[in-house]
Amino acid sequence: MTDVTYDAAATRLRRSPLHERHIAAGAKFAPFGGWEMPLEYAGGGVLKEHTAVRTAVGVFDVSHLGKARVSGPGAADFVNACLSNDLGRIGPGRAQYTLCCDDATGGVVDDIIAYLYADDHVFLIPNAANTGEVVRRLRAAAPAQVTVTDEHEAYAVLAVQGPRAAELLAALDLPTEHGYMSFSAASLAGVELTVCRTGYTGELGYELVVPAEHAVAVWDALFATGKAFELRACGLAARDTLRTEMGYPLHGQDLSLDITPVQARSGWAVGWDKPAFWGRDALLAEKAAGPRRTLRGLVAVDRAIPRPGMTLHVGDTQVGTVTSGTFSPTRKQGIALALLNTDANLSEGDEVEIDIRGRRAPLKLTKPPFVTPSVK
Repeated sequence: MTDVTYDAAATRLRRSPLHERHIAAGAKFAPFGGWEMPLEYAGGGVLKEHTAVRTAVGVFDVSHLGKARVSGPGAADFVNACLSNDLGRIGPGRAQYTLCCDDATGGVVDDIIAYLYADDHVFLIPNAANTGEVVRRLRAAAPAQVTVTDEHEAYAVLAVQGPRAAELLAALDLPTEHGYMSFSAASLAGVELTVCRTGYTGELGYELVVPAEHAVAVWDALFATGKAFELRACGLAARDTLRTEMGYPLHGQDLSLDITPVQARSGWAVGWDKPAFWGRDALLAEKAAGPRRTLRGLVAVDRAIPRPGMTLHVGDTQVGTVTSGTFSPTRKQGIALALLNTDANLSEGDEVEIDIRGRRAPLKLTKPPFVTPSVK
């Protein structure tokens, strides 16, 4: 059964090609970026799904993520002149985390994974809610010979994550030996797909990009073989707790048009030496001057659970705001990412207080990740 407290038809939410499989698995649904997606499943919920990814293997349907293709002579150079990271650092068959920034302010329109196929072919996976805007901006800037195609609903994406992910994929004769942030073509159940060595959980994992019409066949093949590896279907609630434990930013909370890469401490995803990318002048100026606030990690000293929007204080002075906060199933304590004012001069190990409905609770500054990563 489903647990949907909104009218998906009335709000015109898109649905994954695996929607019926999720219903059969007892999914509770919620809207994500204009899509109706599984939040969690019956028979365990968030804690068991989170634990499955940290200890065995879980699969997420992340078909709501956007897909766009940039093709034509000079496509890679064009993308490189728009997005923040430097595609020149990688070669064909590799993927790269990058940012689409506003040219005037340097604020983040979206964070994106770019898959470099060739000099004339780049495949992009932005976030669901921002795909249309990313495509619009790229199309507006593209030279005549470069085509930008929105393929949002043409593909499903299945994220197979956890320490046993490689065992499961190998049992299905899928490639597993390619390096982190690389991809290769393969086939499963007669379906041609792409196996990407990427993910958003901090664990060893892969993302399968599958033509939408064949998503059910691939999902069924994964579960037919996955029983031997303790495979569990996982919803987007567990994906959020997993990414927060890693300190991975979420667009709309830790990155946004109002939060620049400099403030979010994502400067590692910026090709500072490139001659051109959107937002370059604004970001170089902010970097030189120093940001007025920066994204920091926090852990609860007691039983407090930080939530987005809660304010942080030192004495009577407000020094920041929580952007992402949750209970960490792995650490068994509250964790958070927060924008803290740089003029507060806070260092790792310092304590601040969070305001929870008028009650103060201590949090300690801690550099993410909050758990030991196994992604590589």
